[in-house]
Amino acid sequence: MFMEGSIDILGLVMHASIFVKIVMGVLLGASLLCWVTIFRLSSRLATAHQADDYFEQTFWSGVELPTLYKGVQGNPERSGLEQIFFIGYTEFLKLLRNGQSKADILEGVERKLRVGLGRQQLELEQGLSMLASIASVSPYVGLLGTVWGIMTAFMGLSTSSQATLAAVAPGIAEALIATALGLFAAIPAALAFNHFTAKSEKVYQSRALFCDEMTGILVRDVTEQTTVVEPMQPQPIMPISSNPLL
Repeated sequence: MFMEGSIDILGLVMHASIFVKIVMGVLLGASLLCWVTIFRLSSRLATAHQADDYFEQTFWSGVELPTLYKGVQGNPERSGLEQIFFIGYTEFLKLLRNGQSKADILEGVERKLRVGLGRQQLELEQGLSMLASIASVSPYVGLLGTVWGIMTAFMGLSTSSQATLAAVAPGIAEALIATALGLFAAIPAALAFNHFTAKSEKVYQSRALFCDEMTGILVRDVTEQTTVVEPMQPQPIMPISSNPLL
C-alpha cells in the first residue's frame, strides 16, 4: 500500500511503452541471473576452501605420498588440491617408471601441476565473467530504455494541445525506471565481482604455493631414488718382479 505522494512504480511500468517494458524485463532477468550466480559462487568458493584445507592437513600429517595417492585415486569426485596432487603425482610415477632423468621428471611434473592448477581455477571462477558483463552492460541497457522512453514522451508532447510539465512528467518517470533497474542489476554484480575475484585469487595463491611445496618434496624423492652409490674401483696390483736386483 502506497503512502500519499509516493511513486506508483507498478502503475508507471504498466503504462510504459512496449520497448521500455522489454528493456525492464531484460534487466530484471539480468538481476535474477546475477543473484543466482552470486549464490553459486559463494557456495563453490566456500566448498573449495574447506576441501583444500582438509586435504592440505592430510598432506602434511606425515602420511606417505604413495598411500595418499592410492586414497585420492579411489575418489572419483576429487577436485581442487586433491585433483592437482593426483595429476602431478601420476605424471611423477609415469616419468619415474620410464627412467627419465631428474630434470625431465621435474619439468614434466611442474608442467602437469600448472595445467591442473589452471583447470581447477577455471572451474572455480565460472560465473565471474557473467557478473562482470552484467555490471558493465546493465547501466547502458537501462539508459537505452530511458532515452527511448523520453523520446516517446516528447513525441507525445509535440502532438498535445497543452505542452505542460504534467503532460510529459509521467512519460519521463516511466523511462527513468529503466535506468533505476539497470543500476539495481549492476551495483550488486560489480560488488560481487570484486569480492569473489579477491577470494578466488587467495585460493589460487594458496594452491600455487602447494604446488611449489609438492615440487620440492618430489625433488627430494627423485634425488633419493636416482642416487646410485658408485662401487669402489679396485686398486691395480703391481706385479712382483722375479729379479731380486730390481
